[in-house]
Amino acid sequence: MSKKEFLVERGKRKEERDYSAASASADTVYRSNHHFSFLISHYSLKGISYFVAAVLTGVLSSGCSFKAHSGSADVLPEAPDYADSTQWYVTQRGGVADIFYVISTETGDYPLADGTLCHYADTHRDSLRLPMRGEMVGVDTLLSGRLNFFSPYYRQCSLQTFSNDSLTETRMPVAVDDVRSAFAYYLTYLNPQRPFVLAGFSQGAEIMLQLLREMDDKTFSRLIAAYAIGVNVSQPSGADTCRILPARGADDTGVTICYNSVRDTTCALWPGRSAMAINPVNWRTDAQPATLITEPSPLLPMTEQKRDTMTVALDPASRLLLVSGFTATDYVLPLIGKEGNYHTREIWLYRDQLRDNIQLRSRKFKK
Repeated sequence: MSKKEFLVERGKRKEERDYSAASASADTVYRSNHHFSFLISHYSLKGISYFVAAVLTGVLSSGCSFKAHSGSADVLPEAPDYADSTQWYVTQRGGVADIFYVISTETGDYPLADGTLCHYADTHRDSLRLPMRGEMVGVDTLLSGRLNFFSPYYRQCSLQTFSNDSLTETRMPVAVDDVRSAFAYYLTYLNPQRPFVLAGFSQGAEIMLQLLREMDDKTFSRLIAAYAIGVNVSQPSGADTCRILPARGADDTGVTICYNSVRDTTCALWPGRSAMAINPVNWRTDAQPATLITEPSPLLPMTEQKRDTMTVALDPASRLLLVSGFTATDYVLPLIGKEGNYHTREIWLYRDQLRDNIQLRSRKFKK
């Protein structure tokens, strides 16, 4: 093990101890304004017991040094240093390939000591790191299988940022810059040779797509596939047409997987039509329906809920994934959510299919 790998592993173990101490008494599921914050709690999935907890972002009474972002009046938390192992969540399994995952929005606006609202996650504050780590652990547990897992903490934009396009355009460059730096560090020090899967959910998927657009040929040659979950992918043009290639089936490689799940087409979160979509149950791009049988909610113990038998079909006209037979009372995101939109379930519902598909594409890539 190299010094760099040792530092990452040591930081990971320390953080696991800190997290365990902080969450040992969390036997109730809390809801937050976040996308995915169900961390592992009183669930058992394929023999793995874990906690699922959503953590409300607390008000900060004091903070690290902040500075104004260039071209914006916003104050910024201290930038993460990706040579610092505490700015990563890493699981090394000795796998022949990795997942590099960019988390979704786990942060809301919060007041600083002087009353100023901060619109970016502080990756050095435990109260803001906890829900981010929750998503990292959850996705790693659900999807990684035998692959290694790397996910950087980053100054993600708050949920309120996405209430209008102007705020999104102004603030997203901070989050993108952080993940761009993390990915460069990852390629240089943590994975200079292995093939990898890129994956992101919601805000994380938007950032992941930007990494894909900027990827050089040598790096792209190591890409197994990219999973852009819970976003619309714009029509590729120019150089994008060589990087953002739509998945056509279950085992093509170097492609991008995208889908958005809804009850019906009136429930879409995002305007317009995605340039690509695929059904993650049958891995088809036509309207052929598939049957999905699974527990519908990550917010209840599996022993307390019945499995739903759902029909999942891609609507070619809207490129939305139409889901019927979903019985759970869904959690609707504040500000941007809609009843009948299953954005918060995009990974949970298809967790088995996604995990198996990542393994399948990885095997195909190695041949």
